[in-house]
Amino acid sequence: MHMTPTEIFLLAILIIFTGPYLVWRLGRTDYWAPLVVVQIIGGVLLGPGVLGAIFPGYYAFVFAGPTITALNGIAWWAVMLFVWIAGLELDVGEAWRRRRETGITAGLALGVPLIAGSLAALAMLRFPGWRGADGADWQVVLGIGMACAVTALPILVLLMEKLAILRAPLGQRVLRYASLDDIAIWGVLALILLDWERVTRQAGFLVGFAVATWAIRRLLRAIPENDRWYVGLIWLAACGFAADWAGLHFMVGAFLAGAVLDAHWFGEARMDRFRQTILMGIMPVYFLSTGLKTQWGVGGAAVFAAAALLLVASVGGKLAGVAMAGRILNWPKGDAKAIGWLLQTKALIMIIFANILLDKHIITNETFTALLLMAVASTMLTIPRVAPMLKRDPALVKRGF
Repeated sequence: MHMTPTEIFLLAILIIFTGPYLVWRLGRTDYWAPLVVVQIIGGVLLGPGVLGAIFPGYYAFVFAGPTITALNGIAWWAVMLFVWIAGLELDVGEAWRRRRETGITAGLALGVPLIAGSLAALAMLRFPGWRGADGADWQVVLGIGMACAVTALPILVLLMEKLAILRAPLGQRVLRYASLDDIAIWGVLALILLDWERVTRQAGFLVGFAVATWAIRRLLRAIPENDRWYVGLIWLAACGFAADWAGLHFMVGAFLAGAVLDAHWFGEARMDRFRQTILMGIMPVYFLSTGLKTQWGVGGAAVFAAAALLLVASVGGKLAGVAMAGRILNWPKGDAKAIGWLLQTKALIMIIFANILLDKHIITNETFTALLLMAVASTMLTIPRVAPMLKRDPALVKRGF
């Protein structure tokens, strides 16, 4: 049966949106795996390691070259929009007002799993197949360590909405800690991607970005809210292009484009709707393109073993770091454990971070697959661990410290 490229593309879109939704809705997975997590798992299952291995002919037919090119274009823009919104949602001002508590907690919540993940990476590098062709050992170790330490702010927001604690004092505390860690992620990424052959171009980008930020902030203050959204998207595209041209990756530019703007210019309710629309309407395409990058070349058992090692480093390091902060700050009993589990959410931001490392050939597809499995497992643990704690101690939600 002959099908046009358009028909094949639409068939791929139909599969991408239908499969995960049916699993999520009919399987009632929401407690363990929200729709976004099911979509990520769906991307892995539709990738070459599963669907491509079981039905190679069908996989080659549906996900042929022209279809992949079209899907990748949608995925790039989708994730840029998502990261831009993540940058907009940062509330650095509140973190500064509570800087001692926020700094200690965010620092330990990031630093301890970063060290644990880096040690796990060193163990992995003793075996072949984990370092990319263009990656130095220090880049691989720092990249994997940071992937274990990251907290996905947008997914954290979604899960706290589900737990009905987002606007409560506990939720605002957790957002402060995650916001600082979010900034650190992109700073570490810029360090990893620093290219001494293009350092002049990268310095030029930073200087130009600073000047352009001053200009865009003045412009956005002067125009109506509807125009701010459109101009904001133009600003996003320009920053993404400039950062990629400078060698820092378009995703660094997307995050910076949002981080330097004030969220209240765009309206909180409207931002929430926009984020939900992006998640529902086009991010599933990104999850599929992510799944297409998963590989099991070093052996399925080795990839799962690496994922388990990284999960222990990530979960254990995060819980230990927050527990240390709780002792230093004399938190009430139960706070550290609940906050430690809430900060386990990784999924999207870690996957984006790992995708960049993969695109730059710092890590291999097998390393990416192990990191992806770790991120999904870590995120799926969050609600089952936190929900019973909130039920046992309702006062926990009201503690804003």
